[in-house]
Amino acid sequence: MEEIIRLTQYSEYSGCAAKLGPCVLTESLGDLTQTSCEALLVDFRHSEDAGVYKISDDVAIVQTVDFFPPVVDDPYSFGQIAAANSLSDIYAMGGRPVTALSIVCFPLQKLDVSVLKAIAEGGMSKLREAGCALLGGHSIKDDSVKYGLAVTGLIHPSKILLNNTPKPDEHLILTKPIGNGIINTAIRQGKADDDLIEMVTRSMATLNKISAEVIADYPISACTDVTGFGLAGHAFEMIQDTGVGIVLDFNAVPLYPHTLEMAKRKLVPGGTKGNIDYRIDHVQDGADLPQWILDILFDPQTSGGLLFSVSPSVSTQIIERLSEKDVTAAVIGHTTRNAGKLVITY
Repeated sequence: MEEIIRLTQYSEYSGCAAKLGPCVLTESLGDLTQTSCEALLVDFRHSEDAGVYKISDDVAIVQTVDFFPPVVDDPYSFGQIAAANSLSDIYAMGGRPVTALSIVCFPLQKLDVSVLKAIAEGGMSKLREAGCALLGGHSIKDDSVKYGLAVTGLIHPSKILLNNTPKPDEHLILTKPIGNGIINTAIRQGKADDDLIEMVTRSMATLNKISAEVIADYPISACTDVTGFGLAGHAFEMIQDTGVGIVLDFNAVPLYPHTLEMAKRKLVPGGTKGNIDYRIDHVQDGADLPQWILDILFDPQTSGGLLFSVSPSVSTQIIERLSEKDVTAAVIGHTTRNAGKLVITY
């Protein structure tokens, strides 16, 4: 009988794709002095999803990189998820991915090379779906598995979507459910059934390509994708250092099945606490909120959906168009004039 490989055994995954917390990143990157360059349009200094460099009046390149340990056991599915996650930052900026480089860490002494081949094939399937060419990459031997992509996209310099430019009195729309960090924790503990595992795996492997193409037809004020800092963490990045606030309606936020009960049972990734601790002072009356609400809204996501702000006059039309393309989207809150404050209702 063929041995079943549990890929998550060969990782350092801690329930949140092993990302460094926002506090660590701020401390390590906050004082870096950027190279002076007029063509540099967007860089790391404002928590944007990718950097943008102007090539001409009509063309700029968008660049990002992401890689992490396995969040699922199936190698092919892991490759798909990691690739979709890497490509997502390009879509969140309004760009079109065109080339990629792979990044691989692999314990060759522990796993057969066929596992690495399956990971790479999974990633390649998503690159083909995105119309993005793989140019090459870099690999090293390591004690744990890690995989991802450095991706370059193209965008018109006047059509860049930033994450911190929302306007007051707009709707916030989210294009995927949240809770996959909690469910991935449950999976690792053997507390999730096969149907739930399949659903969440399929969602994480789904590109944000269709969502990005739909919203490109509308005057989106601000856009990001929901990943390691959780929905609330990325929502706050949208209003940080602006004159705008956000109200999130917890009851309107789409959740994966069983997320609520799992959160109440404390099946919470390790990175959640860091996300909460870093942002809780910016949540109005945050200390009075039920812990399970905070744990869900700050749940680190892997390959989450797009989160964007847009005029209420077109939000229904956008959601209908996304629904026609089998993208489940929802209005989960709105922007306010309560500068820099995140309000959570339930």
